Amino acid sequence: MSSVQKGHEESGHCAACGSGETVLVEVGFEEFAPTSYQAWKEAAASSLKGAPFDKSMYTPTYEEIRLEPLYTIEHLKGLDKSCPGAGNLLRGSRASGYLAEPWEIAQPCDAAFPADANAQLRDDLEKGATTAAVRLDSATLASTAQGEGGGVSLSDLGDVEKLFESVALDRHGLHVYAGASVAPLLGFVAAYAKKRGIPFAKLKGCVGADPLWAWVKDGTLPCGADRLFDEMAEAMRWAEKNAPQLRTVLIRGEVAHNGGASAVQEVGWAMAAAVETARAMQKRGLDIAMFSRRLRFEFPLSSNFFMEIAKIRAARAVWARIAEAFGGGEDAKEVSVFGRTSFFTKTVYDPYVNMLRNTTEAFSAILGGVDGLTVGCFDEAVRSSGEFSRRTARNTQVLLREEFDLLRPVDPAGGSWYLESLTDSLARKVWELLRKAEGEGGFSACAKAGTLQASVAEVLEQRFKKLASRADRALGTNMYANIQERPLKSVPVAPMKGHGGDNETRTRKVLEGLEPDKPGLVERIIKAAEAGATLSEVRSSLNVGEQGKITSIGVHRWTERYEEMRGRTERFKVEKGDNVKVFLANMGPIPQHKARADFITGFMEVGGFEILKNDGFPTMDACAEAAAASGADIAVICSTDDSYPELVPPLAKAIKAKRPSTRVFLAGAPKEEFRQSYLDAGVDEFISVRSDCLGTLLSLQKAKGMF
Repeated sequence: MSSVQKGHEESGHCAACGSGETVLVEVGFEEFAPTSYQAWKEAAASSLKGAPFDKSMYTPTYEEIRLEPLYTIEHLKGLDKSCPGAGNLLRGSRASGYLAEPWEIAQPCDAAFPADANAQLRDDLEKGATTAAVRLDSATLASTAQGEGGGVSLSDLGDVEKLFESVALDRHGLHVYAGASVAPLLGFVAAYAKKRGIPFAKLKGCVGADPLWAWVKDGTLPCGADRLFDEMAEAMRWAEKNAPQLRTVLIRGEVAHNGGASAVQEVGWAMAAAVETARAMQKRGLDIAMFSRRLRFEFPLSSNFFMEIAKIRAARAVWARIAEAFGGGEDAKEVSVFGRTSFFTKTVYDPYVNMLRNTTEAFSAILGGVDGLTVGCFDEAVRSSGEFSRRTARNTQVLLREEFDLLRPVDPAGGSWYLESLTDSLARKVWELLRKAEGEGGFSACAKAGTLQASVAEVLEQRFKKLASRADRALGTNMYANIQERPLKSVPVAPMKGHGGDNETRTRKVLEGLEPDKPGLVERIIKAAEAGATLSEVRSSLNVGEQGKITSIGVHRWTERYEEMRGRTERFKVEKGDNVKVFLANMGPIPQHKARADFITGFMEVGGFEILKNDGFPTMDACAEAAAASGADIAVICSTDDSYPELVPPLAKAIKAKRPSTRVFLAGAPKEEFRQSYLDAGVDEFISVRSDCLGTLLSLQKAKGMF
């Protein structure tokens, strides 16, 4: 190309016609030749100046997936490239994404009394929620004392009426977890719909149960698992015939998630539970297509943004493969997947940061393609939901839908070199766990043996360990603590109503013969509800057989150990009027000591300790005198590495001489050749970025007599 032609083309004018009309010029990218991964790796390794590439550039995860430092199109080789709504469904079950059918906004009402919960429910539905979501209390779930904390308390049909008063169940879908068995609650909801003239066929959403995860959560069941599977089969038959839009199985990853599980464990064990449940339904004459139509998964979303997107996508792909293995067709591969922002990641301290965590977790869920989503309240780790916390939670989703316009992009994660590769790796790990569980006898066998619980507990301890050393960071808790914050006030929870029945003659008769292995169980429960029976009476009538006790998986939050530690400091301050006092032995002008003084301040404030600050001392004698006069429990020497060899030994000795009870710490990891001389001079401990923050603060509390 001549320079004249090139000039014309660059100016955008047509040389041939002499006109000044702008024409489109074809642009090539020949000058931007792609660089191979190997070439990039060699350049990166060179810039590391001898540091090992593998250790510096790869990122390990709790899922045992090693994240690459760079992803290229090469990572997509061999991966499924089907479009949304096709293939293995990892890109969603609908080709139109959210354009035709937006994700459901589910804001569970959880006030103790039905009338109060109804007010919450109606307010949420009027202001953006699209699904009638309800969180039930442990007594309603007929669970043990370790059941769900808080939630709506339902006793009889009258309570169900109060709960759903003026709620258009023929327009809004339902999302309710019913515990180990759905049959009693389903019967009462159906009795309510019948009384209000709502056709069963218009009931939609999910009123679902999951006996296997209820067993693992509580360590026991109200009756034998076989009996509960009989009830599940009867509920599915009733829904298939009368309420085809209503799902009755809700398998939740929440139990594993709140126990500290990795994304692989969360999805893998949920799929193992689904496989065992599907087999139980097959034995009762229900095929995989019917089971899939009645099935919903619900997974919490944590703060690992990309991993959580991959988790939702991988769950769909794995279920599609499971359904195919059961002999299911294309319809059986489709499954409803709901999301919920994580309770595990929510903190008691600096709780308003939880709003940001909820937003990123919700964003992950939507990019992953959930069918519905619950955003938890920012203060759920402290108290029951209030008007403000419910409003901000609900509006998080409304903003994502209406202002951020996330209804418009179809499968925004699709084609990403990183996310497609991560999804594939995660799905393979899930399938590997599922095969291992099957080889050990399935979900129940692993739960009885304790291998399921032990695997989750192992990851939980890894999380605690990384948080203790601040390799993982929880803003406001183990990093950047707000020492001046005022804790949120807890709201007392109203006492639960009694769930016992009086076994009057009019109800006793209809309660007799509620055998779940006989046809028509739900219809008989409807009649019992209409006759005045309570949910508790129905559950008691169905309870036959025992399920062996197992180790349960408790509910945890990743910051609970830090919160317990800081709470101990705050109680000590109130009860004793004292605290751990930390004196900053800053040497030299501000630029010399500031970096380390700031580091120690942040390190110690995590424990709620009192930090005695200053602008530095010109001499060691002045510093030692001030440290002794402060009455501090600890003096931390802060300066530069270059100054430490001459500064630390005499200063440590001087501080100890003036006040022997003062413990002397050094900010920074010492060079090995000087370490022993510092210890000999009286330095008690070294604090650096590699220190066990939680362990150090606990030792200081113990020395102070806090425990």
